[in-house]
Amino acid sequence: MTRATLLVLADGRFPAGGHAHSGGAEAAVRAGRITDAASLEDFCRGRLHTAGLGAAALAAAAAGGLDPAGLDAAADARTPSPALRTTTRKLGRQLLRAARATWPSPELDALAARFPKGAHQPVVLGAVARVAGLGALDAAHCAAYESVSGPATAVVRLLGLDPFEATAVLARLAPELDRVADRAVEAARHAARAGTEALPAASAPLLEISAEAHAGWPVRLFAS
Repeated sequence: MTRATLLVLADGRFPAGGHAHSGGAEAAVRAGRITDAASLEDFCRGRLHTAGLGAAALAAAAAGGLDPAGLDAAADARTPSPALRTTTRKLGRQLLRAARATWPSPELDALAARFPKGAHQPVVLGAVARVAGLGALDAAHCAAYESVSGPATAVVRLLGLDPFEATAVLARLAPELDRVADRAVEAARHAARAGTEALPAASAPLLEISAEAHAGWPVRLFAS
């Protein structure tokens, strides 16, 4: 494993489809909950400690070798919104397609055959990290970073926010991102002993409700 591998996987230009999704930021902008860098930071912090923590723990558990079917069921149970479940499975399918071309592996081929409609994205992310030679903490960092970098990038397009300000938000959140990744790895270790029920299930009801509303918009810039 090299650290460069982690950079490739976490790079927003990796062709896994994430650029088309705002992580709930588009709905938050329309509702007036994100209007500037300060409110973007609040939104990203809330997302990091809820959806981000859950995704990071699932990715860490998958990277650690836990059964993908059990983890996928756990992800389903932690995603009440049908729109979000559809989104994360689509992103998982796109990530797996890109990863199979980048790191060809029988393990990834088997995962694709096992989930023809796509597994949840964090589960795929952890499996990809494992095949690429990365560890559970790397997978957790990647998932946690994605949970805030997507909204930050989207708000630059949605509001015309200064990209320097958006990047500064991510930099200020970096210490919290590290702590979330550490918590996720510890939760994944516990789940290996106690089952997937031990994984975090932090609630973010507004993200779920907004996702359902966003899915019904006739015109939108982002898919979710």
